Amino acid sequence: MEKSKVALVKYEKPQESVQNAVEVIQGLDDVPTSAKVFIKPNIVYWNRHVTIPKWGVITTSRVIEDVVCLLKEKGIDNITIGEGIVTEDLNDTETALDAWEKLGYNKLKERYGVEVYNLFDRPYEKIDIGCGFDVNFSADALHADFLINLPVLKTHVQAIVSLGIKNLKGLLNIPSRKKFHTEQFEFNLSKLPEQIPPCLTVIDGIYSLERGPAMDGKARKSNILVASRDILAADLVGSKLLGWDPSNVPYLVHAAENKNRPLDFSDIEVVGEDVDSLASFHEFDYVYEENDTLPLPFANAGITGITYRKYDKTMCTYCSAMNGMILNAIKMAWDGKPFDNIEVLTGKLMEPTPGMNKTILVGQCMWKKNKGNPDIKELIPIKGCPPSREAMKEALEQAGIEAPDFFYNNLDQGPALFMKKYRGNPEFEENFFQIN
Repeated sequence: MEKSKVALVKYEKPQESVQNAVEVIQGLDDVPTSAKVFIKPNIVYWNRHVTIPKWGVITTSRVIEDVVCLLKEKGIDNITIGEGIVTEDLNDTETALDAWEKLGYNKLKERYGVEVYNLFDRPYEKIDIGCGFDVNFSADALHADFLINLPVLKTHVQAIVSLGIKNLKGLLNIPSRKKFHTEQFEFNLSKLPEQIPPCLTVIDGIYSLERGPAMDGKARKSNILVASRDILAADLVGSKLLGWDPSNVPYLVHAAENKNRPLDFSDIEVVGEDVDSLASFHEFDYVYEENDTLPLPFANAGITGITYRKYDKTMCTYCSAMNGMILNAIKMAWDGKPFDNIEVLTGKLMEPTPGMNKTILVGQCMWKKNKGNPDIKELIPIKGCPPSREAMKEALEQAGIEAPDFFYNNLDQGPALFMKKYRGNPEFEENFFQIN
């Protein structure tokens, strides 16, 4: 049996390093010059109001340009870059435009003639990938002749790792993404590659991320590139590089079972660097109290009178963003006195604890599940899908969680606070996310 080749190279030089990774596995050798090529980066989040930490969160513009240059050198001109960036306001079109400009994608359009699309402005096609429900998949990606998938090397608080397969979730429309977050979340992820065109995966590990997928994780300079025409093989190597045996990553286990593939690398040939020598453990999880009822830093700070159950895999991206805001509001509101025996529930599965004075239900799913629950003494919903900031503020104040006005007035500026941990460190350069 012929083994799947995976290139593992150190990132050392613009264009040359990506070229070496792709050429050693003959990653583009069979792609004709007439091919329609779709490039899928990973832009998990963008904020047009402030500069945010992008290292380990977003695919570097360096790797994007290097891939475009490789395609152009082969004489391939029909190139599209597409991503669906999640925003709080579903009608927000400015954020994607801001990302294209600040990440240099508009320069790629001018210099190389590529198309750049916000996928939410483009058509989707309903397909069955075997999840038990149809999904709306980007028609541009689905009907391309060739897909180039450019995830980031990072761990993920719900999926353990987020690599090539997980990056394909960004090709779904918002309702389909929400449907993924059920008890079979990992199985759903594993089915994402089922109907994609021939694909080259290049995992951008110039920067890697611990406790991803977003800016509240911790980035490190890793200078690693992984490339393969076999998306599962690329992810197995990526998982090992992050310190996680693939057998402990449920969606990779499902993906291997789907294809009757082993997880022990016996059908993979790694070309280049040694996996074990470059592997570095990246934590994926946020630590809570022993009974998972309060984030450990909150418990250590002495915050009492509130139970905030640990997130689960059923909480979708929108409520995840709201979850972070609520936690920060609680931290800002804490004045040393116990809260009024409050419980906060998220996701789709949680049920209230009897005896609590106030129960906050975050998001439409939680409200629908528990709105008639007799164990709730005072129900305080944060309705909406996605829930609004205004609804959040109103609910928290009703529960007696009084964060200062400047917190709510500056929520758009909040992401810039995460920049502090990188300032002054020469390893974290903005120019990796610019096109010169």
